Amino acid sequence: MERADLNTVLREAIEICRPKAENRNVTVHLTSGGRIESNVNPMLVEQAVVNLIDNAIKHSEPGQSVEVTAEVANGEIEISVEDHGCGIEREQLPRIFERFYRTDRARSRQLGGTGLGLAIVKHIAIAHKGRVAVESRFGEGSVFSIYLPTR
Repeated sequence: MERADLNTVLREAIEICRPKAENRNVTVHLTSGGRIESNVNPMLVEQAVVNLIDNAIKHSEPGQSVEVTAEVANGEIEISVEDHGCGIEREQLPRIFERFYRTDRARSRQLGGTGLGLAIVKHIAIAHKGRVAVESRFGEGSVFSIYLPTR
């Protein structure tokens, strides 16, 4: 773990995903509440955010946008990735972070999903003494969030 500026980590994650976003004609925006620092493993946090952005791009239609936000609220850091894609049915949400779980097996195979990305995100958050959450509206989009301690 090291003291890191999370905005730098987020910008690097977005840059990694930029070619895929451009190929799908999806824009990725970063909004931050200023300088946010924490003791993290920057490469692991970057990997978690890349997984979330990659999923958001995959599940977005051309011309849509993905919003990445970071802020400190209620004593913790919240990193969120929001898409305006197909969303997830309510009954599937409790299992979404399980290993190998896929909401739409046919579409996941077509898009190259293994069912491991969200489980990896969850375990990276836990390794940082954090947690994950998801909010989704079927047919409207999803917001995946990583919550990390501020120290």
